[in-house]
Amino acid sequence: MTDTRTPTRAGVGPLLRRAAVAEAAMWRSLYVWARRRPLPLGPGGEAFGYLGVVKPILGIFIALSVVEIPIFDLIVTHVVPWRPARWIVLGLGIWGVLWMVGLYASMTIHPHVVGDHGLRVRVNSGIDIWIPWADVAALRKRHRSLPSSRAVQVEQEGDRRVLHLSVGSQTSIDVLLRRPTTFDLPTGRSAPMDELRLYADDPDGLLRSARGTPAPEADRRTTAAPGHPL
Repeated sequence: MTDTRTPTRAGVGPLLRRAAVAEAAMWRSLYVWARRRPLPLGPGGEAFGYLGVVKPILGIFIALSVVEIPIFDLIVTHVVPWRPARWIVLGLGIWGVLWMVGLYASMTIHPHVVGDHGLRVRVNSGIDIWIPWADVAALRKRHRSLPSSRAVQVEQEGDRRVLHLSVGSQTSIDVLLRRPTTFDLPTGRSAPMDELRLYADDPDGLLRSARGTPAPEADRRTTAAPGHPL
């Protein structure tokens, strides 16, 4: 008889580790955001946010959670005879509000960055991808709505593999790569990708900023500079 419990235990460990890392990153982001320090950018770096599409939704959830705290506290106080239950529910409510504010903070302090040497693509604190301009064939603006709400999605388009890093089930910029490239993701190293699609609130501004970056000397004769169609 085959023992099926070992794979399950093996899968729980990485999941718990990722949850612990995400929790620590949330509190760290909340602390950094609360200090209101300027975002650290490299030479020639320009930041581009991606919070706009989900900001109203986050604001509604945070407001509703704040309103729910005294309501649940009142209900538990008068319905549950066990006094510690009140403090447990109150603690969970406050933690929930702080977690969502931390998510907002994480998306605020981890923007995309266009620099002199490449493009830094980020989603919260969990995804941080660096793409040198030498690996970029072109940047193109194109708004897409995806059927899934997952932040990381992989799609096969013919013989090309595309990585979607969506926000609010949307992407707005296509990054065409010169060669299949692997990326570090929260679940591990990805398969080789031919294209990466990301969301930015100001795709036009990002493309204008990227057009100022020079193409590698070896490629100028055959390819356009990043930001220009091939």
